[in-house]
Amino acid sequence: MPMPFSVSLILLPGFSLFALGAVRSVFAAANEVSGEMLYRVEQYATDGLQALTQCGISLAAEPLYKLNHDQAGLLMLIADERVDESVAGVVGSHLVQQLNRSHNDSEWVLGACGAGAQILAEHGFLDGYRAAIHWQILADAVKRYPATVFIPGLFEIDRNRISAGAGTAVLDLLLHWLGLRHGSTFAAEVAAGLGLDRLRGSDERQPVPASAQPALGSARLKEALELMAANLAEPLQAEDIAQLVGVSRRQLERLFRQHMNTFPSRYYLELRLKHARRQLKQTTQSILQVGLACGFTSGPHFSTTYRNYFGYTPREERARHTMPQVVTKISEEDIQ
Repeated sequence: MPMPFSVSLILLPGFSLFALGAVRSVFAAANEVSGEMLYRVEQYATDGLQALTQCGISLAAEPLYKLNHDQAGLLMLIADERVDESVAGVVGSHLVQQLNRSHNDSEWVLGACGAGAQILAEHGFLDGYRAAIHWQILADAVKRYPATVFIPGLFEIDRNRISAGAGTAVLDLLLHWLGLRHGSTFAAEVAAGLGLDRLRGSDERQPVPASAQPALGSARLKEALELMAANLAEPLQAEDIAQLVGVSRRQLERLFRQHMNTFPSRYYLELRLKHARRQLKQTTQSILQVGLACGFTSGPHFSTTYRNYFGYTPREERARHTMPQVVTKISEEDIQ
């Protein structure tokens, strides 16, 4: 009997528990359909023996340094909206070492979902490849990594690189990938086992909340939103944004009221606060560092504004996500 194909999941801090469950469910269903263990799934954490999910639950995992397979397989990064740069550096360096030890790195398949493609692109693993990434950081990724062709679709399979955007896209990705490896009939049986009656194509665009979509035909509004997203640490004045996109301040306010049902200043503040909230949940930066990185001039200013918007302080926010959690151990039997 051939050795099971190795699937190594690298869980980035703040990863989506839904995405992890979807990935493991696909491979568990594949094993069930085949009647044998085609795939062996293991998970690794970047911060010791536990991986912290987006919703604050800790899952047991092997430490990243134990990821050292002689046999090629699938290495897949599980992330959500954005990956902290320090974490990205550690994971990227480990992948470089791992593949350099391999006798034939072309046999490895590198995968990512959510923002995981950010790490692959940062370390050159996606140079000359097409890739999908979480819609919230798509525009930033296109600018930062010109050697990679980022697409707005649900997922992308380009040779030995596979990637998915947000939400359920990882299901479509892996089912199509299984179809390439084992045939469309096998993939259809796996999909049926998961209760799915339709597979979406890679050319379908990621669903984006209406509140995050600039109106069609409003190029100036789109430019204004991109300017705000690119300048969180040093917020631009409304007059400067209006001048940069070629409208008056009053015209800019009219665009926001018409298409976003808010004012530019209010939208900008919410954007910075929501980014700060993700950083408090997903990184170990101090509260002051997070505040400064999101454009607040001092700790008290950040704390007061945060409390007025969310109803609790940044310190209380962080405490909600750093309290001891029940560790859920996923055993080998769960994937057989």
